[in-house]
This record gives sequence, structure tokens and C-alpha cells, in this order.
Amino acid sequence: MFYIGDTVNFRTTTKSFKNKKKIDKPKEEWKVFENTHPAIISRETFDIVQELRKNKRRPSREGKTSMFSGLTYCHDCGSKMYFCTAKDFDETQNWFTCSKSRKNKDVCSSHFIREMQVGFSVLKNMQTIFRYVQYNEERFAEMLLEKSKDDEKKELSSKRRELEKTRKRIDELNNLFLRAYEDNVSGKLSDERYEFLYSSYESERKELNERIPFLEKEISEGTKQTSDIEKFIAKVKQVTELEYLTPELVHEFISKIEVHAPYRKGGKRHQQIDLYYRDVGILNFITGEKLEEAFERHINELSNKRKAVSPEGNTA
Repeated sequence: MFYIGDTVNFRTTTKSFKNKKKIDKPKEEWKVFENTHPAIISRETFDIVQELRKNKRRPSREGKTSMFSGLTYCHDCGSKMYFCTAKDFDETQNWFTCSKSRKNKDVCSSHFIREMQVGFSVLKNMQTIFRYVQYNEERFAEMLLEKSKDDEKKELSSKRRELEKTRKRIDELNNLFLRAYEDNVSGKLSDERYEFLYSSYESERKELNERIPFLEKEISEGTKQTSDIEKFIAKVKQVTELEYLTPELVHEFISKIEVHAPYRKGGKRHQQIDLYYRDVGILNFITGEKLEEAFERHINELSNKRKAVSPEGNTA
């Protein structure tokens, strides 16, 4: 973190003033002072590298890895999906499967999908999004802002429900406290059992009480800034032509890949994949048809500009 201009104190401690051996403290106890000196790399670059390090997977026994490991999740149960391969497999045979399903098939289905199909879907979706931004940046920003507002409304509604549910649960715990106390006094509940229940209820009530101020603050603030949209568009414009994927590019733009369970339609196997882009979420409102419309509009605008200029370079 020193590279991004921050000073971090209290990262280590010692057992006592006699024993000087350093002990690493949990990150939550660090004291971070931001922008204390000039940075040599941007925060965005730093965050991407940390994400790559966090999601880094050791190569399999065959020495194979996947750029999508750590990003791919099962849509139904939310578990990470394991990258699977074998010594004699080529790149078209590697696959992902639900980690929870591997442990217990009764909990979730495998959501089996080839790594090659994930790569194809990610590349195609990113190409569609990037080209649309190039052809119609203003309209893209407008649609993204509209989507952002809709998402914020849903998120706000969800937080209000959670706040109401949290307060209701605290009231229930208070009643359970009182009932357990009365049962203990009357002899219906042993002291040992009462202490166990008291500890459990108190722990849950403490967590809920800590959660309430956070929810109230989130609800009161209510809206997000548009800086994330501008940041995303700026990153897209730096990519001139997307022909293939790299781990760095994937982790720079994609925060999560959700794989739905497969289904059959018209005798063919279909499987939906949701891509969550960093800063802006799912961009499923950009379809192939909208891309074609944006491209035609872009070509027409260029053609009109050419017609408006005479052969000598003067305005007609």
C-alpha cells in the first residue's frame, strides 16, 4: 500500500516487552493514512493486482490453470466453480463444475460448462459492449445511468426490508431473553442451559445492533455517483481492438461470472452466463440488435459529415 501513497501503521505487535518476536496483526486492526506521499502506481492498478493475487490458483498436477478461476460462480447456490482438467485433455475439454455439487449432489446440480464456452461468451459479450461504447458513448452512458437508478431503487428497497427484519428479530430476541430468564428462575431451565442460551442470544443481538446503523446510513444516503460510469467508459476507450482475452484484461473488467443450470430447447443444450462488470454490474441491456443500430447510426453520422465538406475541404 506504500506504492499507492498510503502509510500503514500497527501491522505487527510483540508478545511482551521481553519477547520482541513480531506477530502479524489482522488487517482490521491496521491504521491506514491515505495520500501521505506521492504514489508510484494508481489505486485502480493496485486493486486489480490484489484481485489477481487473491484469485490466483495453483496449477493442477498437469500444470494447467484458468484465467476464469476465482471469478466463476454457480448461479443457483452461489458457490465457486472448480476448474477441472486432466493430463491428456486439450483446451477444448477443460471444464468448470459447482463446488457444492461435487461435495453433495443433492444440494445443487453440477452446472457443468466447458472453459472454452466461458471464454467464448466472455469475449463475445465484451466485444459487443466495447463496440457499442465506441459507436454511441453518450447513449450508453444514458442507459447505464437509467439502469443504475433502477438498481439503486431495488437495493434501497432490499435494505429497507432487511432493516425491518433486523428490528423485528431484535424484538424476538428480547422476548426470548425474558422467557429464558423466567424459566431459569422457576426451575424449568437449568443454569447451564440458561447460560448457553443467554450467550447465543446476546451474540446475535450484538451483531444485529451493529448492523442497524450501517443500514440506516445506507438508506439515508440513497444514491450513488456517476463517477463509476465515467471510469468504466474511460477504461473501455483505452482498448482499441479486443481480439482475444488475457488474465489481466479479464480481471480489469470482470468481477464475477455466474453460470446458470443448462436447459434444452429445440433439441439443443442452452446455458445462460451472467457477466458482472467492475463498477457497473450486469450490462444485459446491450444486445446484438442494439449494437447493429448503433453501428448504422455511427456510419450515417460519418457519411453526413463527409457530405457536408466539399472536395476542397470547405464547408458545403
